[in-house]
Amino acid sequence: MRITPPFLLTLFLSLGAGYSAAEDAINPDRAANTVILDETAVRNLQIETVMVSEETFETTVFTIGRIEEVPASRSALSSRIAGRIVELNAYVGDTVKAGDVLAKVESRQPGNPPPTIALEALQGGLVVDSHVRIGEPVEPADYLLDIADRSRLWAVAKIPEPEAAGIIPGTKARIRVPALGGESVEASLKQFGVEANREAGTVEGIFELNNEDSRLQPGMRVEFSIITGSRDDIMAVPRDAIQGDPTKRIVFVEDFELPNAFVRVPVVLGEQNDQFVEVIGGLFPGDEVVTEGSYSLSFAGSGSGMSLKEALDAAHGHEHNEDGSEMTEEQLAAKEATASGGGQSGTPFWVWLVIAWATLASLAALIFAQKNLKKNA
Repeated sequence: MRITPPFLLTLFLSLGAGYSAAEDAINPDRAANTVILDETAVRNLQIETVMVSEETFETTVFTIGRIEEVPASRSALSSRIAGRIVELNAYVGDTVKAGDVLAKVESRQPGNPPPTIALEALQGGLVVDSHVRIGEPVEPADYLLDIADRSRLWAVAKIPEPEAAGIIPGTKARIRVPALGGESVEASLKQFGVEANREAGTVEGIFELNNEDSRLQPGMRVEFSIITGSRDDIMAVPRDAIQGDPTKRIVFVEDFELPNAFVRVPVVLGEQNDQFVEVIGGLFPGDEVVTEGSYSLSFAGSGSGMSLKEALDAAHGHEHNEDGSEMTEEQLAAKEATASGGGQSGTPFWVWLVIAWATLASLAALIFAQKNLKKNA
């Protein structure tokens, strides 16, 4: 059989259409839930991510309380004799050392001048209260200055009675003082208070904290996460990563191939503590989950960066359709023809070329047939 040029062209085009290396279209759900940002948007949202892994998950009891002075830390300055204050060297807010002369008392005994005695600090610390002024008469029973050693303070937790059964001296807790920022410190339960609060239904749990830098002050509010148990090999994410309403929780996962792209992923949650939330379903170890910037990312619109098509074009180095699939040769030719005006109604230029070639071939065949008929006649 003789193979004509039109047959070869048709065979070539059909093979090209059948074997062109086209990518599968992106999953529609993934495309609809992908937020793509530009570099400026990423910096503005301060995006940070963490890798999901299986770790030890701690069960905690949350409660609140206050900073209190250690009762044994306070001392009082007093005079052993009756007289009047003729010198005062310390005032409220001053820090003193043991042995410092804080005041002098002029005795009522006769003399010219009358005898005076120096009053020294019995311990170092902060002058927290003053009951005397220069020239004021004093008696041995009077308290002149109150001095508190605040190098260590108590954090007193109000623990609900139903939760107290699982807490014993030595139990660890993460303690956060909101007035000092977001950092937490770890401490162990020193002892329980001596009496429960009947109205609130709580017992006092006392934790001792170091205060060498004097940042803590009595009366400050304290938040406690008391650790009552733990489980191993639990997949969890930071609390900041969780977004959405209670019926549909989501996290944002960094796309595995597109830069600055983040996919909304529904998750099923379990237990939570002060730092992490257990994830029962929706994530896999190794996923990069957005923490910082996650809340703002949930409001990022389509105008905040490139489209999915543009992002895929940049990542793969060739053009894609709006659904994320790679453009075939026919689609590329049609696009070029439309752009150059070489076709009508979106018809590719090469189609019109084939039609023209076929028309000319048909006319030539018709003329050849007519000549043969005349010759035979």
